[in-house]
Amino acid sequence: MANNLTDFHGCEEILKKGEVEGVLYLSKQSKRAMILKKMAQVKEIPVKNISIEEMDKMASDGHRGYLLKVKNKQSRAKREVVTLESFLETFDKDNGMVVILDGITDPHNYGAILRSCDQFSSDLVIIPSRRTASETPVVTRVSAGAVNYVDVAVVTNISRVIKQLKNIGFWIYGADMGGTSCQELDLKGRVAIVMGSEGSGMHQKVKESCDGIVSIPTTGNVDSLNVSVAAGILMYEVKRQQS
Repeated sequence: MANNLTDFHGCEEILKKGEVEGVLYLSKQSKRAMILKKMAQVKEIPVKNISIEEMDKMASDGHRGYLLKVKNKQSRAKREVVTLESFLETFDKDNGMVVILDGITDPHNYGAILRSCDQFSSDLVIIPSRRTASETPVVTRVSAGAVNYVDVAVVTNISRVIKQLKNIGFWIYGADMGGTSCQELDLKGRVAIVMGSEGSGMHQKVKESCDGIVSIPTTGNVDSLNVSVAAGILMYEVKRQQS
């Protein structure tokens, strides 16, 4: 099977790899398209010029005039497949940050969260195997290529995972408007932040499994922050305290 990449950074990272088997399709002659074309030619990857109409059919989620079709196993630039078990067995840092996504289904939010996870060097992202956004061209594009670098573990039971993280010294904080301000909590050491779904928040069992509830102090008029924005702010605060 093949995977279609339509974001510049994702395509760029893949083309930096030693050996790539695929095809680069171009429907525009933009600056970025030409950069990708030169990189593909260096790797001796076929470059095909197609019409915008053809590109629209190939990239149903949108495009910028270029599409790199590669085999699924080559669609990640740096990241290896990670499991929760391997993380639990090998994690040896005094300070750590894990981000748990409890039902984030919007691909734009998921991609934006992964981008923040890369920028703030999260040690692991944990997502459920069901009712969650997965890696798609939209996620890859919104993450600006960060999807290629952030370790993601897929699990079947978030509540059980929280217990396992506690067993190796993690403190678990669920994000919710009614919690303690992130500025008042001690977020040093091993910390996991749980972000609930865009509509209903964390599942009740997950919320009850947390050591505490964390919030972001705001002064606006609307109900709450977008989940990806909130995740980025909380990650920043964790890293600020841990540095």
